[in-house]
Amino acid sequence: MLDSTESGKGSEYVQLIIPNETEIPEEEDEAANTNLESPRNEKKWTLKRWIKVIVWSSITILVLFVFVKWGVPFLAEKCLYPLLEWEATAFGPVVLSLVLVASLALLPVILLPSSPSMWLAGMIFGYGLGFIIIMVGMTIGMVLPYFIGLLFRDRIHQWLKRWPERADMIRLAGEGTWFHQFKVVAVFRISPFPYTIFNYVIVVTSMRFWPYLCGSVAAMVPEALIYIYMGRLMRTLADVKYKNRQLTTVEIIYNAASCVGAIITIVAFTVYAKRFINALKKAEANGKSPAPTH
Repeated sequence: MLDSTESGKGSEYVQLIIPNETEIPEEEDEAANTNLESPRNEKKWTLKRWIKVIVWSSITILVLFVFVKWGVPFLAEKCLYPLLEWEATAFGPVVLSLVLVASLALLPVILLPSSPSMWLAGMIFGYGLGFIIIMVGMTIGMVLPYFIGLLFRDRIHQWLKRWPERADMIRLAGEGTWFHQFKVVAVFRISPFPYTIFNYVIVVTSMRFWPYLCGSVAAMVPEALIYIYMGRLMRTLADVKYKNRQLTTVEIIYNAASCVGAIITIVAFTVYAKRFINALKKAEANGKSPAPTH
């Protein structure tokens, strides 16, 4: 009887003591719940990302379809053919090439895009002379703002203070070795960052001239080829629409393959540029220079 009483007391003692000894601290419990919820959050984030990609891809395809279906014929009828006829009668090839070089050089200085001039160079002069015209004009158009910006460096620095995050990111872009600066300039050229503004604001950093020039020229090579292709494609579609030209099977395959290749190239460059710029933003947030990415 005594033993049973002592046994009952012991069991009660065990029931009272063991839960206290095995009680999980609140912090560990919260950490465990967080670890359990993190995979769910990652799945939700991945789902949101895929939905965003699908939506933006659908919008892009729709815009391209509308542009090709109605925009290209309208531009060809109202702008392209009148412009080509006017240029054929008003300018010779030499004068026209100089006009295009001048427009490519001066438009970025006044913060205007030079895409129409590149399209026109591709339409009229093709991949050979058109490529040379674009590279010469755009090189001048990148050098002039750089030296003009040096004259107003203090004012540009004061203007950038309105956007401290962008200013810090651009400042980090000018740090590092020669190759790092070359790579940063090339990435910024193919990124959504407006290159006409980049030509001026880069002077407030430690960016040297030669990596700036070489990186700009290197990034312009694929961009020039894409713009030339777009110009040639616009002219081909206009000829089919208004001159009743029949495309051969080889031309159809070539244009389709080139269009797909151009889209893939643009998307790949844009994705890489965004990743690199995000790395710069993280480096700026951590207060250190970004490590080279591959």
